[in-house]
Amino acid sequence: MDITLSQCFIAVDDHDEALAFYRDALGLEVRNDVGFEGMRWVTVGSPAQPGVGIVLEPPLADPNASPADRQAMAELLEKGLLRGVVFSTDDVDATFERIRAAGGEVLQEPIDQPYGVRDCAFRDPSGNMVRFVRSRTK
Repeated sequence: MDITLSQCFIAVDDHDEALAFYRDALGLEVRNDVGFEGMRWVTVGSPAQPGVGIVLEPPLADPNASPADRQAMAELLEKGLLRGVVFSTDDVDATFERIRAAGGEVLQEPIDQPYGVRDCAFRDPSGNMVRFVRSRTK
């Protein structure tokens, strides 16, 4: 039995700003853009991984959530406390320069980590950490 990743979710507070980052700066393709009950979900993904989608969703994508819960999630997102995503790249330095030139908010410049990767990190427009890694064993 094989188990593979199909989708993962990233909370965003402004889909248009998120698209400017994930589509325009990172080069991901838009695969779906849907709305329901005043909410919006946009699926993006790497052309190199057609079977994996990253869903950009509202901070609390539940139409039945209480206003207090929505506010709590929005505050966690604003503080950057929700988990982000880690991408693999064959060239961390070139990826870093491309995203920085596109206006990405730098959290960490490229560095060789003691655990065997070279990586860098940015913050997306909603505050999520987005990291780019390459194994140094490759």
